[in-house]
Amino acid sequence: MVFANWLRGFGLITIIDHGDGYMTLYGHSSSLFTSPGDWVAAGESIALAGRTGGTDHPALYFEVRHNGKTTNPRRWLAD
Repeated sequence: MVFANWLRGFGLITIIDHGDGYMTLYGHSSSLFTSPGDWVAAGESIALAGRTGGTDHPALYFEVRHNGKTTNPRRWLAD
């Protein structure tokens, strides 16, 4: 975990560094369950979806970055 705090436009956001230049971002949370420096296991809850960062309804912002550039997350998500 590299970042877990408020970020303008994203609300409460968690950023996880997966190594090899990959990071995932999870925004608009109502509560964060982790802190920077924490290790996160697969399947572990890291936050609750919420309405922070300018959303009108509960939402989740999800993004995958590789070497600082956004990338399509489809290859990591089940159909």
